[in-house]
Amino acid sequence: MARSVFSKGGRFAVVLGALVALGGCTSSEQQPAEEQPTTQQAVPVRGCATADLSPEEQTAVEMAMAGRVKSQARANGSVNIKVYWHVINNGTSASQGNITDAQIASQISVLNAAYRNTPFTFTLTATDRTTNSQWYTCSGGACEKKMKAALRKGGAGDLNIYSNNMGQGLLGWATFPSSYASQPSLDGVVILYSSLPGGTAAPYNEGDTATHEVGHWLGLYHTFQGGCTSTGDYVSDTPAESSAAFGCPSGRDTCSTAGLDPITNFMDYTDDSCMNTFSAGQNDRMDSMVITYRGL
Repeated sequence: MARSVFSKGGRFAVVLGALVALGGCTSSEQQPAEEQPTTQQAVPVRGCATADLSPEEQTAVEMAMAGRVKSQARANGSVNIKVYWHVINNGTSASQGNITDAQIASQISVLNAAYRNTPFTFTLTATDRTTNSQWYTCSGGACEKKMKAALRKGGAGDLNIYSNNMGQGLLGWATFPSSYASQPSLDGVVILYSSLPGGTAAPYNEGDTATHEVGHWLGLYHTFQGGCTSTGDYVSDTPAESSAAFGCPSGRDTCSTAGLDPITNFMDYTDDSCMNTFSAGQNDRMDSMVITYRGL
């Protein structure tokens, strides 16, 4: 299953430059099953370890959506998405991943604020808590399959969020809508527990790791998808961007096509404080994606 991943330092940061230069990413699912990292987190540096959809899968997605593309997305806030939150911890304290209900509520508020100009709202439906040392540091592979098989709830249109201390320098990952039919049990979003609002993963501790990953779950690619190519992220109003942006580099312009790089877009890799935008084209694409693949 193709999925999108955020990383923050660690071993993925070492290879980040080479991955971006190649225009592709490597999947954390290729790691040996159950060989999990230590719980210590590196200094955050947002990066990529993504298994992109193959060219054939991308083509299939565009063909499936061709008959559903609308000139305008549905009304803001008209599509409610149930959220099932799965807290994976290694003990009872907050420093062991046992985030509070108040932190989860704050994250849901951040999601609703970020998506306020889209068709989507998010309602927390249920929260469960699991103490499991292997799942706590899970970054993909066999442990992910076991965790999600045991905990996932709802159907294609229900958002399952898993928070843990995944290690490997990762911030999170998500599955795409088009992957649901083939592997429904893996559907959902996994985020680093300390990336929630007020967490310790500064400058990625304002809740926009979840915003970004939910964007993938709703069908968006990174703004730098495809670099400066004509198709890019398949959204016409996000200017082409040759590679991921970090920090908040105002005035960055890496492609000769019109428009500065969309550094404030939630689907780039800038700091949480820099991210504040989904474009109208992204709204249309997310809406068409969930109609096509999630039945919402």
